[in-house]
This record gives sequence, structure tokens and C-alpha cells, in this order.
Amino acid sequence: MKRVLVCEDEEVIRDFVVINLKRAGYDVVDVNCGEDALRRFEQEQGNFDVVLLDIMMPGIDGFTVCKRLREQSSTIGIIMLTAKAQEMDKVNGLMIGADDYITKPFAPSELTARVDAIYRRVCMGYMKPEKATVLESGPFVLNRKSRTITKNGVPIELTQVEYQILEYFLNNKNTALDRASILANIWGESYYGDDKIVDVNIRRIRMKIEDEPSNPQYITTIWGYGYKWEENPDARH
Repeated sequence: MKRVLVCEDEEVIRDFVVINLKRAGYDVVDVNCGEDALRRFEQEQGNFDVVLLDIMMPGIDGFTVCKRLREQSSTIGIIMLTAKAQEMDKVNGLMIGADDYITKPFAPSELTARVDAIYRRVCMGYMKPEKATVLESGPFVLNRKSRTITKNGVPIELTQVEYQILEYFLNNKNTALDRASILANIWGESYYGDDKIVDVNIRRIRMKIEDEPSNPQYITTIWGYGYKWEENPDARH
């Protein structure tokens, strides 16, 4: 069963989300505060596919809940709900482990499309790989069967989004990839948001894989276009 945990303190919005997700075929558990979200997640032993989190809540806010959930699971899908249009709220949520964000107010079609996209990504983690099981590039080894990546034999903790981005790069080594291409391949052709989500995720990945994130050797920026995975970064010097 497709399971979603909804954490929203405004009853009208929470009911709107619950009704529409149930209509879309999801089994929904809803709570009205961060404390209850963490408690329910623990009680259910993390048996959820996607979590929707409001950012501004009394008590424990959505950012804190997101961070704690991500510490417990790298595979669960997390979507932040925010009434604020400020860019920093979106960036902060993505940097601490959220996969996507939805700005209120939103239409039922947008809600279900975003949740469907995240759910499909989570499900991919349980599917058997159809292509070569292992991808290698320099010190990196990506294993499609276990959906893991190591650098010099050391495992790198990745979310599902981060894993898919790296898999896309390793399938396209030394190829300039524009943001629209990355967005379409990872978030889907019908994604409602903008391509800034790509930049934030790249920044997050660099912090995990680069020796000097501010001077990246593997994921390089193609200014005004996108990014490229460098198969042999030393060859550029």
C-alpha cells in the first residue's frame, strides 16, 4: 500500500491534502505537529513511502522534523509544505534532506503529481536493475543492485534524489548536461517547480563527494548551461 504521513497544523489544509491523496489511492496518516510526526514515524517503524511536512508549526518545526527523519532513513521521500515564497525556506529544506517543496496554495493536481513523482522514485529503490549492475568512475563505484555509492571503498550516504543524480552523471561521463535535462530525468517531464532545485541538490552532493566542495573536481559547472561529470579531473590540469 502506498503510505503517506502528512504533518500540517492547519486543519483546513491538512484535510484538503488528506482527501486528495486518498482519492489518488494513498493510505494517509495525518498529524498536526512535529512531535506527533516523529512519534508516529517511530511507532510505525518508518513504514511510510512519502512524508509531507509543513515548515511553520508550533513546537518542533518542519525543518527539524525533516532533519531527524532523514537521519533515520535515506530512502523515504520528503516534501516540504510552505506558505512562504522566500527562496531561503526552499533552499534550507532541500539542504537538510528534503526531496521537493510545494508552496501554498496549491492545486490538487500539483499535490498528487509531486507525491506521485516522489513515490515512483522511492519504488525504484526496490526494483531490480535492468542495466549493468556497477558503474565506476575514478574512486567512485555505484552499485545499482544495492543502490549505493562508495568513494575509495568508503560508503557515501545519499538520498534517493542524490543517488539518481549521480547515476545520471555516471551514465553520461564527460558530457555537459543542461538543467532541464537533469530536471526531466530525475523529477519527471511534468515537474511543476523550477530548475533551482537542481542547483541545490548539486550543492548538497558536492558536500558529500568532493574533497573541496567550493572547488569541485568531479561535478563541474558549465556556466549558463548546467553541469558535467569529469571522468578524469586530473587531466584538466
